[in-house]
Amino acid sequence: MPDVIDFDALAPYERYKMMASLIVPRPVAWVTTRSADGVANAAPFSMFAMVGEEPPLLMVSMDRRKEGNSKDSAVNIDATGEFVVHLADESLVEAMDACSAAHPPEVDELELLGIETRPAEVVGAPIIADAPVAFECELWQRLEIPSRHIYFGQVRRLHARDGLIDRELWRVNLGDYSPVGRFGASFYTTTQDRFALAGAPTRTTIDSL
Repeated sequence: MPDVIDFDALAPYERYKMMASLIVPRPVAWVTTRSADGVANAAPFSMFAMVGEEPPLLMVSMDRRKEGNSKDSAVNIDATGEFVVHLADESLVEAMDACSAAHPPEVDELELLGIETRPAEVVGAPIIADAPVAFECELWQRLEIPSRHIYFGQVRRLHARDGLIDRELWRVNLGDYSPVGRFGASFYTTTQDRFALAGAPTRTTIDSL
């Protein structure tokens, strides 16, 4: 018999532990923002997803701090309506994880950690130069629940590592793209162990989705 758990009987943190450990792997949004005073911020969030293509929307869910106040990323998005979502590969995962440490709002994590950036084209938040993918986003909609701020960003620009995208076919060379995912607790996972189902309809190759 299956183990049935009544979510109504669980505390919020117990629900979080169950959901975050079972709904895996999850892509990680490495989000950069800029405060109203011009201070850059970077932080990873694994409650993140593509929502739709018309308009092109991404969703990032940011938990409140234990004290109940907002994280710097949320404060900055509320102030500016802009952010950049990056996907990190294995070479960047340590730097990405280091950005999860708490710092005062006046501290620029990117400068502190020596992470190279460059200006975005249409938003004020910086782009992490070595990230394979970066989506410049403008705030489309904001939802608030007791435990979280949820942001829907409309993608205005996509930045991709040179050679990653075939601009004639609009396909991604997955052989050169291995973003890291979150696997619950303190675990991350790679995306290099891939397979195709025998006999499944084939619309394209695994190296060019």
